[in-house]
Amino acid sequence: MAEVIRMPLLSDTMTEGKIITWNKKVGDKVKSDDVLADVETDKATMEVNGYVDGTLLYIGVPAGEAAKINQIIAIVGKEGEDYQALLEGDKDVAKTAPATEIKETAAPAEAPKQTAVPAAPVVPAATAKVTLPAGAKEIRMPLLSDTMTEGKIVSWNKKVGDLVKSDDVLADVETDKATMEVVGYEEGTLLYIGVEAGNAAKINEIIAIVGKPGTDVSAYVAAEKSASNATALDGGKLEEEAVTTKAFEDQLPANNIQPSSSDQLPTTNDQISSTDQRIKASPLAKKLAADKGIDLSKVNGSGDNGRITKKDIDSYTPAAAPAKTAEAPVAKAAATAPAFTATGQEGYTDTPLTQMRKIIARRLGESKFSAPHFYLTMEINMDNAITSRVAMNEVSPVKISFNDMIIKASAMALRLHPDVNSSWMGDFIRHNQHIHIGSALALPEGLIVPVIRFADQKSLSQIAADAKELYGKAKDKKLQPAEFSGNTFTISNLGMMDIEEFTAIINPPDSAILAVGAIKEKVVKKGDGFGVINVMKLTLSCDHRSVDGAVGAAFLQTLKRFLENPVIMLV
Repeated sequence: MAEVIRMPLLSDTMTEGKIITWNKKVGDKVKSDDVLADVETDKATMEVNGYVDGTLLYIGVPAGEAAKINQIIAIVGKEGEDYQALLEGDKDVAKTAPATEIKETAAPAEAPKQTAVPAAPVVPAATAKVTLPAGAKEIRMPLLSDTMTEGKIVSWNKKVGDLVKSDDVLADVETDKATMEVVGYEEGTLLYIGVEAGNAAKINEIIAIVGKPGTDVSAYVAAEKSASNATALDGGKLEEEAVTTKAFEDQLPANNIQPSSSDQLPTTNDQISSTDQRIKASPLAKKLAADKGIDLSKVNGSGDNGRITKKDIDSYTPAAAPAKTAEAPVAKAAATAPAFTATGQEGYTDTPLTQMRKIIARRLGESKFSAPHFYLTMEINMDNAITSRVAMNEVSPVKISFNDMIIKASAMALRLHPDVNSSWMGDFIRHNQHIHIGSALALPEGLIVPVIRFADQKSLSQIAADAKELYGKAKDKKLQPAEFSGNTFTISNLGMMDIEEFTAIINPPDSAILAVGAIKEKVVKKGDGFGVINVMKLTLSCDHRSVDGAVGAAFLQTLKRFLENPVIMLV
């Protein structure tokens, strides 16, 4: 079934995005992780992914033109599939879609929006589609970061029946990078909430509907859910008896079951697995109970009609029972050592993945096993840097850290070694003319990389001020997409945690990342005797597809020269 690709919300203030380039053309095969287009927003130029597999059937906005938030910009489906019904359901297409790609795009009448429906030849004309009532508008899950695939609704700021304005914040959404606000950009009454707080929604999934008071959207919602269930069933049946925990969880996204409720199955499977004569439990709950040796008859289910879910198994605590001991062996051992009696029981806690941790796992896994890493380590004498930092902080309006000095030195070294300031793009290498340094920051939820933009052009005090502000926003989950994207080089510093040396995984699409260790005292030979110097180890991880060994080594030599004599950075 064909799927529409809409203009995502790429920043909190964005109202439209300008298509800079299309990386695919009509007729090309596309994968779910392909970058379809580069889009310029009010904050930065970012990449747009389609998140569906198939053939690019239609491009609705040519390069150089702008599209409003949620406007159809492309359609992906099976080769030769009829997609005109999708265009006819979007009233904004006639205003913005070019007439050069598909002749029929100028003709559709302005009608309410609708979601993807099966192609016309497959569905009888009488039941081909159910459209939204006049005046009703869908609110879909926007793309809030360049790596986001789904967002978890943390809280709704409006409830059904409330009046909403176009600039009202409808909900707070947790992405892989931060918790951000979702603005509906529509006015009216909130008629429907499609994803409850605590659950996740995929990109472009309907999360709410706004319209005139009293408008009935139940038929449209039912049709939308029916279409989603049909898509899920087409993916194949779940094999309850032979499924393992891992295979079951891996299967959930393919069947449109949200990860945040992974212990729930579609209603049809609930009916199959639960009868009046059997214990009502999800297949995953049964599997976990068997693995843990838990009797399901003793577990109270919290699901519908007392159905036992994964959460019930995880939180189940058996009633205390007398500890069983083998008396004969204990009696024999009593003469030499006291018998051991366990005071607890075996157990573990499963912690659900945050959106941030999911993306970290996926992207760094892809980087480590797709990019051929090699590592270069160099030792830096930091004596002059320590002295210079003390002198600079006497006059600087903001306290300058060693990390700030490393950011500045790296940026200046990148200006002299542009091959390191590059990005591997698959079919070509992009040599970036600007220098944006990402400074990795560890948070309880995972790793995030605030970006110091144009770091080579800024003074040390300006870099220090930017870094302090960005780190504060990151800890408060207030970073905006433009503040954690677009890096051309990354620095990961574990020196403050007393780590002397380590290797970091490249942050794609960067070609390199610098791992910074702690400053340590080292005894060295000085003249006829010995003395102590302060040293720091740097390890450069390079993607061998875009950076050769000699190029990386030359970059480190320049970086060493700047750090060992910071005065030359200021000349």
